[in-house]
Amino acid sequence: MAAALVGLTAVPAAADPIRDRQWYLTALQVSRAHGLTEGRGVTVAVIDTGVDAGHRDLAGAVMPGLDVYPNAKGDGREDLAGHGTEMAGIIAARGHSTSDGVLGIAPAAKILPIRAPIDGYASSGYMREAVAFAKKQGADVINMSFGTSDDVPLREAVRAAQAADIVLVAASGNKGAPGDDYPGKYPEVLTVGATDRNGKVAELSVTGSQVDLTAPGVDIATTGIYGSGYQQGSGTSQATAVVSGAAALIRAKFPDLSAAEVAHRLTATATDAGAPGRDDSYGYGRLDLVKALTAAVPPLAASSPSTEGKQAPAREAEAEPAKRVSPLLFAGGAAIVVLLIGGLVVGLMLRRRR
Repeated sequence: MAAALVGLTAVPAAADPIRDRQWYLTALQVSRAHGLTEGRGVTVAVIDTGVDAGHRDLAGAVMPGLDVYPNAKGDGREDLAGHGTEMAGIIAARGHSTSDGVLGIAPAAKILPIRAPIDGYASSGYMREAVAFAKKQGADVINMSFGTSDDVPLREAVRAAQAADIVLVAASGNKGAPGDDYPGKYPEVLTVGATDRNGKVAELSVTGSQVDLTAPGVDIATTGIYGSGYQQGSGTSQATAVVSGAAALIRAKFPDLSAAEVAHRLTATATDAGAPGRDDSYGYGRLDLVKALTAAVPPLAASSPSTEGKQAPAREAEAEPAKRVSPLLFAGGAAIVVLLIGGLVVGLMLRRRR
């Protein structure tokens, strides 16, 4: 089964000031979001190429994980390809001083690395093992920055994760890339497209009815492999990692919300873009991180989201102005009542005289 990473890694970016290259931190007002929460107590499972736990900006962030390759003996904390380390940095990097190094969207969250054969020809049977491990380790969010074909093991793994109340975040895919559009096309998954520095849908981003949300995904600076390296790349992979970090912040700030409510909060507070309402390019809009953490969002309807097709979550309710009745109407009504009563009294008196 063909599978493909959904990120386009560029040449390594220079070292510090790498933070200055993280333009999306300003675009998303991440400093304001971190004044509310940094994601402490939340675990994000990253099913990818592994994570280089030795990177200085990821120090203390990476838990022992799992390697699902045949006959593998590792625990997911090594990465020969670099893609998983890049995603982990976007989600939860902590930098290595106040202003140096990569800063993740949820820098106090933990990364659970699951090294899997998502970048070649393989059966998706590994997904069952990956999801079962993530569930056992108490993962709150699963980041899936890859695309592959629909099949029974993958579908069952996704539904098992949904049943375990895990927020599932996947990429919509990159145009022209090998692979397919699953798990992003599953209704149980929050599917993410990429935007550029101007907030426009990136040319590389796959569009369609599966897109729920868009987030920065162009020129994204993040951690690379081999200790202290850095990378800058573009793709819906990177946008997916941004949204996984956002989901981690929401789960930390609102620990009682279900996974479905977390996804609902992200889409309900998104900034509408493109055609009014949901559209196939932006989904429900662009990620608004601060609003997702602060807005009063009505709960989902009592009925659970359909597993046969993605449902439109309700937008934030806007208070409707109370309908007021004119004082003149009250006065006119009172006068009519007085006249009617007066007429009734006069009628009774005339009847008595008869």
